[in-house]
Amino acid sequence: QVQLLESGGGLVQAGGSLRLSCAASRRIFRCNAMGWYRQAPGKQRELVAAITNGGSTNYADSVKGRFTISRDNGRNTVYMQMNSLKADDTAVYYCNADTNFGEYWGQGTQVTVSS
Repeated sequence: QVQLLESGGGLVQAGGSLRLSCAASRRIFRCNAMGWYRQAPGKQRELVAAITNGGSTNYADSVKGRFTISRDNGRNTVYMQMNSLKADDTAVYYCNADTNFGEYWGQGTQVTVSS
């Protein structure tokens, strides 16, 4: 089992930046991929960014060029740097771990961007 703990959310003005962190209870290099998802009120949860065990990354079109996902295997932590934030980025952000023994989610962290 993998426990994930997100942090770094908060309230920021449009154009500002935040960095989200996801600390895992197990070595993340054993995970096939780690990702960040978000869910805005009244909308479905969507993939924002993901990074594989090999370091390949994937981003939603809406965040390309603004968000950067990275991982620190030594700290068992995944990060997402979010720049040029927009009001549309307002959502609860969830960390996800895709492993050979299941898929795991964190409890989420709220990001609110004021326009």
